Amino acid sequence: MKQAHRIGIYAGTFDPVHSGHVAFALQALQAAELDEIYFLPERRPRKKQQVEHFAHRVGMLRQALEPHPQLDVLELVDVSFSVSHTLPRLRQQFPSAQLVFLFGSDIVPELAGWPDAERLLESSELVIGIRSRDKREDLRAVIEAWQPQPQAVVMFDSYAPAVSSGVVREALRKRGSGSKAPGLLPSVERYSDRHWLYVSIP
Repeated sequence: MKQAHRIGIYAGTFDPVHSGHVAFALQALQAAELDEIYFLPERRPRKKQQVEHFAHRVGMLRQALEPHPQLDVLELVDVSFSVSHTLPRLRQQFPSAQLVFLFGSDIVPELAGWPDAERLLESSELVIGIRSRDKREDLRAVIEAWQPQPQAVVMFDSYAPAVSSGVVREALRKRGSGSKAPGLLPSVERYSDRHWLYVSIP
């Protein structure tokens, strides 16, 4: 019997996408035996201000993912990821696939408090990339307390646990000063220079 197509969904702001995002996705492909992963940029992320225009964030994503045929960008009409709206759209788009959601470990403590989180947990698998400030045993304790339990959880240490979009944005803001940021992708730097992005972000 053929195994269901396994689709990874990686939602986030990606402002901008950096090497840590891409490395995490490539790790997840192998660790969770995924067929492909879709980066799902949020149009208007919650709790974030002065986010770069959605079209530019998508443009940088497409440039960054071009060398990786199993990674792609998925654009939905939802302004931000929500279980009640986004999950049904994903199930409609991938009706016969097993959906596997990718999260950084910083999301784990708050995930169970999301509206309708139980719908996501009971029907999905999760992949967790551990950030530098988080401990595996603490994350395990949080996950074991979830009700219901996810179908499966794969957890691993990130190759680039300390890389952040904030550091990359700051380096781009200081363009011309020789400042370089760990995790800044050449394709993102070229795109940002071409469109002169992030210059007004403090």
